[in-house]
Amino acid sequence: MSDNFEMVIDRRRLRKKVTFWRIAAVILGILVLLMMVSPAGPVPTPYVARITVSGVIMENTARDENIRAIADDEHAKALIVHINSPGGGSTASEQLYHAIRAVAEKKPVVITMGSLAASGGYITALAGDRIFARETTITGSIGVIMQYSHFGDLMDKIGIGSEQIKSGKLKGSPDGVHPIPEEARAVFQSMIDDSYDWFIGLVSDRRQMDLEQVRRLSDGRVYTGRQALSNGLVDSLGGQVEAVAWLSAEHDISDELPVIDVDKSRKELLLEEFFNSIMGKMPFNEALSLDGLISVWQPDSY
Repeated sequence: MSDNFEMVIDRRRLRKKVTFWRIAAVILGILVLLMMVSPAGPVPTPYVARITVSGVIMENTARDENIRAIADDEHAKALIVHINSPGGGSTASEQLYHAIRAVAEKKPVVITMGSLAASGGYITALAGDRIFARETTITGSIGVIMQYSHFGDLMDKIGIGSEQIKSGKLKGSPDGVHPIPEEARAVFQSMIDDSYDWFIGLVSDRRQMDLEQVRRLSDGRVYTGRQALSNGLVDSLGGQVEAVAWLSAEHDISDELPVIDVDKSRKELLLEEFFNSIMGKMPFNEALSLDGLISVWQPDSY
């Protein structure tokens, strides 16, 4: 009797495995079919272009060229830039800013902020003609920082030495071994100050604010979307729905035009939609969602 019971259990397990692989094969077949029949890009009819800037901002020539191409696309009537980024390299953020401004010279550009649009993310936002933030968006952090570590004391304790032969006393500083010399610290501080002046000058120009007012807001602190609105750092509260409504009211661009992600191929969009439709029906999907203010900005484990 026991052997028969175990046999039944084994058969059920085998049946579940076969069913899983059959479903996986069907999904794979659908994906291949979608990739074969789907066009390479958006349909050439009037539309509103959208790009997403997420994660740490780094130099990306392909991304910047893709953005600039929107300026010459006669079918793209406007651009929505959605930002969910803590910032990144100052130069990378500057390049992204100029790419978006190249589009803004020819057609309206609207910025929507997600959970986080701070530092270099805020530099990016300044490129828009209108900035929308959510009430709880984390933004601001207007400032520049340089960080380094040195392990000289630890190396001394375990008997490891380090020597340098260099052309000048400031060459190779900071080196990660010794504390930074005061003369080198002054050089790096002047670089930070110069980049900071550029940043606040950009804020003053784009937000049409007095430079001293910008300085008071630019001590590195972050703001919620509501605080940013009251301080003049953003224009309105809302997201894509409000951005589309603004384009309609201010630029006579129909709110019925499709909004197309131009930083993704048509195939990528179809695959994303397909997987979202599946994941949205998973019972555990909702449990995996976390609020950005808690999980991104100040997790308890840090």
